[in-house]
This record gives sequence, C-alpha cells and structure tokens, in this order.
Amino acid sequence: MSTIPVDRPVVDVDPLVSFDGADKVYSSGFRALAPIELRLPRAEITVLVGPSGCGKTTLLRMAAGLTTPTHGTVVRRTERMSYVFQDPTLLAWRSIRANVELVAKLQGVARQERRERARKAIELVGLAGFEKSYPRELSGGMRMRTSLARSLTSEPELLLMDEPFAALDEFNREKMGTELINLWRNRRVTVMFVTHSIAEAVRLGHQIAVLGTGPGHLVRLLRSPSPPAAQPSAERDDAALAHLRADISTMLGGGGI
Repeated sequence: MSTIPVDRPVVDVDPLVSFDGADKVYSSGFRALAPIELRLPRAEITVLVGPSGCGKTTLLRMAAGLTTPTHGTVVRRTERMSYVFQDPTLLAWRSIRANVELVAKLQGVARQERRERARKAIELVGLAGFEKSYPRELSGGMRMRTSLARSLTSEPELLLMDEPFAALDEFNREKMGTELINLWRNRRVTVMFVTHSIAEAVRLGHQIAVLGTGPGHLVRLLRSPSPPAAQPSAERDDAALAHLRADISTMLGGGGI
C-alpha cells in the first residue's frame, strides 16, 4: 500500500445525498447490502467501484428513490435529477434533437424552451451539426453523448450514471470520460457514477467508494490526491493517481472483500 493520504474526510454539513445505515435485505432473506454510511458532496463526482454483486447499482437506485432501504435512511436534497443507463435507450424513429428534447417534453417544458435547452446540451457534448441525424447513423460513442445530452435538458443538480461507458471501446470510453469532466466544469452538477473500471474511477472521481461483496459493503472511501479540477489547464499528478489505482486494485484483490 502507498502512503498517499487518500482517506482525508470531507467536512460536508450539507451533502446533496446521504446514506445513513442504509442496507438492503430482500424478502427471501438474501442480504444484498450491509449498512452503508456515505455522503455525496455537492458539485463533486463520487464514483462507486467494485465487482459485480457489491451493491453499486442498488445504491444508485436508492439515491434515485427507485429502491427503498430495508433499514436506515437515504436523504436526497434535490428533486432535480437525471439517470443515465449503460444503454443509451434512444428512440430510433426520432432525430437526435427530438431524442434530446424528449425528457423536457415529458416534463411539460414549453417547446421553445426545451428546444433551447436541447441546443445547449447538444453543443456541450460535442454533437452540434448532428441534430437532424438518427441514432442508426451514429457511432456508439455518439449515441451515448446523445443520452447524456438528453439527461441535461431537465437541468439536474444530481446526475446518476450506471456504467454508462461500459459498452464503448477504450478510445471512446476515454473521450466520454473527458466529456463528463467538461460537463462537470460547465454545470457543477453532482455526479454519482458506477463503474467496474479502476482506471475510470481514478480518472473521474473526486471521491471513490470502493465496494466489496458478501454482502455488499463499503471497503474504503477515498479522496483523490489529484481530482478533476475546475480549470481545464490544471495539471494532475499522474504518479499519485497511479499509486491510487494500485491501492484500489490491492483492496479489490485482497481477501475478505
């Protein structure tokens, strides 16, 4: 293990989401998630990383209000949220602009306003010029950008992302990670991001929740020694991030997790 002080606590008296002893036991008696204590600081990216079955998606669904904890509480201090899935779930018969407008349309946003929101979101994710295209005409990375743009039209404070880049090749996965960081810089949205990739977790996270199985539980909550910065020109400490990747790999590969 390295000596990098990655366990520095965040003093946050007003997190956007807090899990207080939240667990999940199904009616069959199967205990999917042990009690979790976790805070999502406002305007930061919190990444959940760990193997299959460790409760990452369960925590994400709890944050969204889609799953209720068996014990404990989950408090979300906003109703402005969007959920981004691994599959872009675009409607094949709608143009990119129409797909991006869909959430705002369902929310009853006036046509002119939702068109303007869609325009800004499309520009933000780098799809300007493709508004009239259809999903079948786009690459996997571009379809995921469309899904991300659609999530922004509700102007969320909280963005919940369930392995959104997992199906992409490494090149496009890295590009989408860059887009997410740029989005955070522009909107200062609070992000809860689920991944199996240690490298992705370290690259994106201001804080990283390392989860283990048997049942799902929090192994460590780590603060990045060199997180994404507000300024694109800010350099990051590659050596420190490499040590962090190694630490997390050791945690996930060790016994008892």
